[in-house]
Amino acid sequence: MANLGPCGLLHHAAPPMAMAPNHKLHMPPTPRTAPLKANHSALSFLCAAAAPTITTTSSSVLQTGEDGLDGLDFDFEQYMTSKAAAVNEALDRALPLRHPERLRESMRYSLLAGGKRVRPVLALAACELVGGDAAAAAPLAVACAVEMVHAMSLVHDDLPCMDDDALRRGRPANHVAFGVATALLAGDALLALAFEHVARGCAGGVPAERALRAVAELGSAVGAEGLAAGQAADLAGEGGAAVGLADLEYIHVHKTARLLEAAAVCGAVVGGGADEEVESIRRYARRVGLLFQVVDDVLDVTRTSEQLGKTAGKDLAAGKATYPKLMGVDGARAYAAELVASAEAELDRFDAGRAAPLRHLARLIAYRQK
Repeated sequence: MANLGPCGLLHHAAPPMAMAPNHKLHMPPTPRTAPLKANHSALSFLCAAAAPTITTTSSSVLQTGEDGLDGLDFDFEQYMTSKAAAVNEALDRALPLRHPERLRESMRYSLLAGGKRVRPVLALAACELVGGDAAAAAPLAVACAVEMVHAMSLVHDDLPCMDDDALRRGRPANHVAFGVATALLAGDALLALAFEHVARGCAGGVPAERALRAVAELGSAVGAEGLAAGQAADLAGEGGAAVGLADLEYIHVHKTARLLEAAAVCGAVVGGGADEEVESIRRYARRVGLLFQVVDDVLDVTRTSEQLGKTAGKDLAAGKATYPKLMGVDGARAYAAELVASAEAELDRFDAGRAAPLRHLARLIAYRQK
């Protein structure tokens, strides 16, 4: 029998079973402290494998022969491009280059480094899902704030005292380019700017209660119930410490999933979503957040540093627990497939047209190759 950790993902080992595409992971209503629970089919055999073999023959996490987006009649590429462009312009305006120039150069270096802008697009899509106007000031402010927090987390994550990584998005990490002290200050400043940006963007545009709820959600995602907790648990698991699947889930629910969850929830809140709609979106985003990490872990052992734009195989070399290490690559792929299905199931209550971007987003994360 597997041990249940803080997030309660695993139940017990059982013989392997074929994965049911519509199988659902059930989350209790309390959003940040209650565990994820699952009655596993494809996942139930994972505890039985004592030392799964990691192979590196795949170029994609989920092998379908397709891009994973078949059957959804929606121009998601255009949607992503237009939303990312709006976010990029807003981020550029939010952080002009002025005194002290080196600090701001460091902040802009990481904030404007590119990427798909998954988190801000998630916030804007969630706003639209509940009938809000994603082009309004408040949703765009929330989207930018989430990206500021994400940029901060990457700057700090790469520091020598954390993951000590020299490469990020195909170029030197912030502390390599600007020095450790400046990088640390840049991360701090980005975090402060995020909350200022939400407050200013929501002023006069949405009811104060919604604005405060968004600020509280974002704060929870960053602190001792979110990123900081996940990073602390991740550091504690280094150096040969025993880390099981439940422990790994705790790390990544907090270190990765909580910020994606906050992005979606904040977008839905400022968009005027009802409580039950917001909680469905929260469950969707929680699963997408875990999916992001599972895929990331698989790519880390199946792709090269050049393909990823960051150091490949670093966690494995450092002896850190990852989903492929504990589940095997095939088990991690099965988990990814189940997370996609359960995330999409949360969207069934919404209008199909409004839900299309979020369906595509889940599959984009599942089928990405870097």
